[in-house]
Amino acid sequence: MPVKLPKAIEAYFDADRSGDPELVANAFTENGIVKDKGQIHRGRDAICTWMAGESQQYDYTVEPFLIAFEDGKTVVTAHTVGSFPGSPIDLRFLFVLADDKVAELEITV
Repeated sequence: MPVKLPKAIEAYFDADRSGDPELVANAFTENGIVKDKGQIHRGRDAICTWMAGESQQYDYTVEPFLIAFEDGKTVVTAHTVGSFPGSPIDLRFLFVLADDKVAELEITV
């Protein structure tokens, strides 16, 4: 049974599945932040560039299977399979939400 995700998080994962970096960036607030692989990407333009790079470098699928709440963040654990080192792996996506958008996302192991 699929996990029930908040609207903003569902929009992020739907956009990610589409492969369209602009759709991913639009899931964030105007000044949204992504923290991934030791780098910080601030604002929709930077998020779009980050996602375009990820999409060109790797093919992958992400299937959320667990949701929890820690320190004011919504934590989604997702099984991730693709053409990247260490695949498959379960990644943690730590979201801070603002209304119906993602304000901050940190991706960790």
